[in-house]
Amino acid sequence: MKTVKVLGSGCRNCTTTAQLIEEQAKALGVAVTIEKVTDLGQIMAYGVMRTPGVVVDGKVVHAGGVPRADAIASWLAG
Repeated sequence: MKTVKVLGSGCRNCTTTAQLIEEQAKALGVAVTIEKVTDLGQIMAYGVMRTPGVVVDGKVVHAGGVPRADAIASWLAG
């Protein structure tokens, strides 16, 4: 199971990012746990300055803007 954190204030892009990750995981048959992190201190601790940020299994893989579906698929496959 992969642990995915979506870092951000809860804006529309953050919500969309979380939904896209869920959809890709389901399509790929990958079990994921998605956590939405809205605490600014926790977001800054990852070094993310632009949201939404995405952390997969403890590693920052994306920051700023909604990620593309192919990028999400590569994170989940890795």
